[in-house]
Amino acid sequence: MTNETILPPKFPLGWEEWVALPDLGLPAIKAKVDTGAKTSALHAVRVEPFGSEAKPQVRFIMHPDPSDPSIEVVCSARVKDKRAVTSSNGHTELRYVIEAMAKIGEKTQLIEISLTNRETMGYRMLLGRSAIQDDMSVRPTESFLQEQLSYSVYKKRRKSAVQQRPLRIGILTQSPSNYSNTRMIEAAESRGHTIETIYTSRCYMAINGHKPEVHYRGKPLDRYDAIIPRIGASLTFYGMAVVRQFEAMGVYVLNTADSIGKSRDKLLAHQLLAQHGLGMPTTAFAKSARDTKDILDLVGGSPAVVKLLESTQGRGVVLAETRKSASALIDAFRGLNAHFLVQEFVKEAAGSDIRAFVVNGKVVGSMMRTAAEGDFRSNVHQGGSVKTVKLSKEERRAAIRAAKILRLDVSGVDILRSDSGPKILEVNSSPGLEGIEKATGKDIAGAVIECIEANVPTIYRVGQKG
Repeated sequence: MTNETILPPKFPLGWEEWVALPDLGLPAIKAKVDTGAKTSALHAVRVEPFGSEAKPQVRFIMHPDPSDPSIEVVCSARVKDKRAVTSSNGHTELRYVIEAMAKIGEKTQLIEISLTNRETMGYRMLLGRSAIQDDMSVRPTESFLQEQLSYSVYKKRRKSAVQQRPLRIGILTQSPSNYSNTRMIEAAESRGHTIETIYTSRCYMAINGHKPEVHYRGKPLDRYDAIIPRIGASLTFYGMAVVRQFEAMGVYVLNTADSIGKSRDKLLAHQLLAQHGLGMPTTAFAKSARDTKDILDLVGGSPAVVKLLESTQGRGVVLAETRKSASALIDAFRGLNAHFLVQEFVKEAAGSDIRAFVVNGKVVGSMMRTAAEGDFRSNVHQGGSVKTVKLSKEERRAAIRAAKILRLDVSGVDILRSDSGPKILEVNSSPGLEGIEKATGKDIAGAVIECIEANVPTIYRVGQKG
């Protein structure tokens, strides 16, 4: 009998192994095991710091497959250090150092990794001795002793596989401190992202095919992972141009310029929704004064609602109680060369409408808005009130379809309850958060940030957007 302790066999590593870095969205990397290097190294190009001094972060592009440089993975991580590292050829370089979970076979551990350009090297990763724990052994004459992976995972991965990583997000706005922006900033930062407000009117663009840029306060903006457009009605044309420029740069935009334009053009929005069979108040549009009587007949006579195409927050929306007042109002709008719609008045709605907040194809909150006494418009900006409301299946389905038809990832869909079913009044591409959050008690801002996390691409091909 012996007192000698039998130690378990050490975890073997060959001189080359497959490594996964799930924190960085890298499920397969072929790494060289090098005990001569202290710190592990990872291939990184377009390395860009972002975030605050207190919480510095870094974003970079990784090409995991040396034989297919068209596959790019966008990675980001918190910066642990920035230090001078001397390579095997004696060259000293100042590198960002991050931490990430590394999985080799069945073993997972947190390791330090320095970022450097390894495009001339045979391996996109170097596994240094600080990552080789005491229970590991390196067999320099053998290779791939642990699970073998494949670069094919990058071609098979779906967009829906959300990669949790720190993001750099920009909000295009003219009111950075309003409730909606403040809440989205809180929600983004609580999830470890960096978020900044950008004055839409201060942006200007370098438009070219080689390198489209958005400039701001005298210099080009660094790359953002996502942009949240909060474009005011007065800046619709210019704001859409800025949004299109970000799209041209390959940035994920919460609502595209095209979808914003469709929702802001009330006539076009109604035409698109009608083509897909969605219910809405009967609507008429005409240019000639000779057609006033006919368009009133089309919407069922008086009372009728006359609505400027550029109306926002209930402004430019008037109820004409009689045919005479409706005709006078229509003539007045024509005299101002204003474009307007005439709609039927849905009496049974009784001055109330429903705002359904749709995010990423789901209704995340809904409220009923009731007009102030003496007003037919259910508008909280004009003294109306709000309360939470439960949607019917038909109302929920209509709201989701309306957002999908206009291709809006985030929208406020306004619905009237009528005897013939839900009627879509309007689809807002920059809905405010204050009313819906206070009415429902839900974290709508968090749902918006989660939508961005789900849609920002981590893998894309060179020459393709996002």
